[in-house]
Amino acid sequence: MVTLKIPVASEDVPQPSRAAPELVAPEPEHCPGPESQQAGKMDACAGCPNQQICATAPKGPDPDIPLVQARMATIAHKILILSGKGGVGKSTFTSMLAYAFSQSPTTQVGVCDIDICGPSIPRMMGAENESIHSSSSGWSPVYVADNLGVMSIQFMLPNQDDAIIWRGPKKNGLIKQFLKDVEWGDLDFLLIDTPPGTSDEHLSINSYLKGSGVDGAVVVTTPQEISLLDVRKEIDFCRKAGIKVLGIVENMSGFVCPNCEGESQIFHATTGGGRALATEISVPFLGAVPLDPRIGIACDYGESFFDAYPESPACEGLMNIIRGLRGQMGLPPSQDGAEEMDES
Repeated sequence: MVTLKIPVASEDVPQPSRAAPELVAPEPEHCPGPESQQAGKMDACAGCPNQQICATAPKGPDPDIPLVQARMATIAHKILILSGKGGVGKSTFTSMLAYAFSQSPTTQVGVCDIDICGPSIPRMMGAENESIHSSSSGWSPVYVADNLGVMSIQFMLPNQDDAIIWRGPKKNGLIKQFLKDVEWGDLDFLLIDTPPGTSDEHLSINSYLKGSGVDGAVVVTTPQEISLLDVRKEIDFCRKAGIKVLGIVENMSGFVCPNCEGESQIFHATTGGGRALATEISVPFLGAVPLDPRIGIACDYGESFFDAYPESPACEGLMNIIRGLRGQMGLPPSQDGAEEMDES
C-alpha cells in the first residue's frame, strides 16, 4: 500500500464520517437508494443481493456536505469531463480546455483531478514534481500559471510510479477533501477530470456537488463506434444521476499533418461519429478536435499547446468548443479569450 505525503496531522487520508455502502450488484430500476429510510424495505428490494447492506447502512445526510458547499460557493461554474471508456484523450482534452479558458488573463481556472488511480493531469501540465502546501485556510492548489491551479493525488505520492491501490470509501474520502479542504479561491471555472466509466468516483463527485450546483458534463469520445457504445452508457448515467449533458466532444477527429496541414481520417466514423450520436440522443454537439501529433509532445513536456503551437487546427477546434460550451451555460462569448486569440 502506498503511503501518501498528505499535509494533515495523521499519516493517512481521513475517512468520510459516513461512507456509502459498497453494493455487490447494480441498483435495480426502482431502487430507493442505499441512503433512503426505506432502503432494503420496499417491494423493489425483495430478492436484491444488496438488500441487507442497504437495510443496515447509516442513514441521513453527510455532515460534510455543508463544508463542501461553503468551499464551492466561490466557484462560478463547475464542469465534469467524462468519457465512457479509456483511451479517448479525456485528460488531454481537460488540460487543453483548461489552457484554452486561461488564455484570457482575467479568467480564473482550476483543474481537479479525481482520477485517483491514474492521475495524468500533473504531467500534462508540467507540475508532476510539485507538492501540496497547507495553511490555516486549507490545501493550496499547484499553480501552473497565474490564473490556472491544479489539484491531484499525484502531488501526494512519494514516488510518481507508485500505484494507488484503494477501495471505494478511501477514494471517496480523498475526493471529498479535494472539495472541502482545498483553498480554490474565486474561480470562474473548475474543470473536474474523472476516470473512465460510471463508478465510485462519479457517484461521489455527483453526490458531494449536488447541493453546490454543477453546470453539467462534457462527454469526450472518438469517432469509431466502439467508443460511442460506451459514451451512450455515460450519457445514460448522467440522465439517471440528474447531471446536465452540456454536449459531446469528438476528440482525435481526423489527423492533421504538422508539415502540410493536410487532414486524413485515422479513426473512421463508421456510424457517423460524435455528431451523429449527438443528433440521435438529442444532446448538443460541441465540436471536434483533430489529432495533431504535437499535442502528445506538448503533454509529455508539460507545455501549453496553445502557447507552443497556436497555428494548429486543434487550437481553433478547442476555441469553437469553448464558444459552444459557454452558450450551453448561458454565458456571453466575449470573456473566454477566443476573440483575442483569433485576432492574434
